[in-house]
Amino acid sequence: MGKLIYGSEFSIAIPDRALRHLQVVVGIKLRRGEPFFFTWRVHTVGEGRETVWIHPALPLHFVIDDANVMDDINQDWIAQLLDAASSPAGLFLSHEPGPGGSASEEPRRRGAPSPRRE
Repeated sequence: MGKLIYGSEFSIAIPDRALRHLQVVVGIKLRRGEPFFFTWRVHTVGEGRETVWIHPALPLHFVIDDANVMDDINQDWIAQLLDAASSPAGLFLSHEPGPGGSASEEPRRRGAPSPRRE
């Protein structure tokens, strides 16, 4: 299980293979100068979600535990994720398509608590 560390406030636990594909997509989008929303499910009560604005001005750090995932890239998944990141809704990490597709765990946020209004 790897981590996406965004800014200095929190990290999101993401399976290594999914994180590697996310790293490729984020790199492509930011090289093009195209910031975007990234949304993931929050496993709390109900169907909660959190969203961050991915922009080159904020520090972003990818921590991948399994080096074996570095070279095995599914181009169909990259295309699917790029399409999502380019949509008005932004990127929501989907399951890997194709015969080797996995229903990998969803990202989990760690760190600072979510802002809540009461």
